[in-house]
Amino acid sequence: MDIRNYDGNFAKRKLGTFSYLPEMDGERRQQLAAYIVSQGWDPAIEHMEPERSPDVYWYMWKLPMFGESQVERIMEELEACRREFPGHLIRLLGYDNLR
Repeated sequence: MDIRNYDGNFAKRKLGTFSYLPEMDGERRQQLAAYIVSQGWDPAIEHMEPERSPDVYWYMWKLPMFGESQVERIMEELEACRREFPGHLIRLLGYDNLR
């Protein structure tokens, strides 16, 4: 879909492979956080207004959680970000510090 012809309906916009997946529920988010921890990656959380997401870099929620090994702590930060920015898209990333 050409962003220049975007009609404002966020639900119809598809920009990449993961945009076709349904929204993750709490259990799936927890599994993703556990996978990030199991791989030894550093988790980070980003957020953005839905209407601006394809145009600019996403905002980082605090600093990456370097060395975090507790899934519960990652989930707490995800929820804190959701409370602070209820209308934003939120994504959880895992940075491989060896690459």
